[in-house]
Amino acid sequence: MDAIDYDIFGDDMQYVELELDPGEAAIGEAGTMMYMQDGIAMDTVFGDGSDAQSGLLGRLVGAGKRLLTGESLFTTVYVNQAASKRRLAFAAPYPGKIIPVDLAQIGGSLVCQKDAFLCAAKGVSLGLALQRRLGAGFFGGEGFILQKLEGDGLVFIHAGGTIAEKTLAAGEVLQVDTGCVAAFQPTVDFDIQFVGNLRSALFGGEGLFFARLTGPGRVWLQSLPLSRLADRLIAAAPATGRQAEEGSVLGGVGRVLRGDNR
Repeated sequence: MDAIDYDIFGDDMQYVELELDPGEAAIGEAGTMMYMQDGIAMDTVFGDGSDAQSGLLGRLVGAGKRLLTGESLFTTVYVNQAASKRRLAFAAPYPGKIIPVDLAQIGGSLVCQKDAFLCAAKGVSLGLALQRRLGAGFFGGEGFILQKLEGDGLVFIHAGGTIAEKTLAAGEVLQVDTGCVAAFQPTVDFDIQFVGNLRSALFGGEGLFFARLTGPGRVWLQSLPLSRLADRLIAAAPATGRQAEEGSVLGGVGRVLRGDNR
C-alpha cells in the first residue's frame, strides 16, 4: 500500500492535494481529478485498480461491484513516473467536507454511502456492503447497497455540509436522520427505527424512520445530504416559462422597471 502525503484546501467547496513520491500511485473516482503536475501518468483501468483484482475474473468482479453501487465501471490510476515528488488534486462534487480516513487505524475497512468515495492510495479495494435487514434496505436512505472500502492506506471520502464524527461505545445507540449517515465502521450495527407515533410521522417533517446506529465504532454524519440539497433546489426552481423573483418584493413590476419585459 502506497503511503501518501496530502493537504486539504477550501472550506465549503474543498479539494485534496496528494503528494506522490517517485513510483507512488493513487486512484480516483472518474471525473474528480482537478489538476496534476507534469510527470504523473494517468491510466484508466477496468474495476478499481487494486492488487486484489488481478486477472480477468478479478477485474470483472470489481467492475460488477462498482456498477451495483452506481459508480463507473472504470477507475483512473495516477502514477508518478518522474524522478522527484509530484502533486495532483481531486475536487469535491458539491458543497461539503473531504474526510481523510486511514484504514489501517480503523481495522482495515469502512462502509460509506455509495457516492462518497473521492480518491485513495493505490491498493485500496472498492467493494460493496449489502444491507442484511430488509427494513434498513428499503427505508435506510441508501437502499440495500452501500460502498465498502478495504485496505490499509489512506482513503478520502466526501460528505455534504458539516461533518460530525462520533465514537460509539459498545451498546451505545445514536438515532440519526437516514440521509445524514455518511460513513461508519463495519463494527457499527446499522438498522432503521420507526419515529415513534403516527402523528410525528405524518406531521413532524422528519420522515417515517430514523437510522439506528449501535456501537462500538466510529460514525461520520453529514449535515446536508445531497438528496436534501437537490430537493431544495428543485422546490426553488421556477416553473417552466416563468422567472423566479426570489428576494424581490416587486415581482413582475420589478421586471418591467428593469426593462426585462419587452
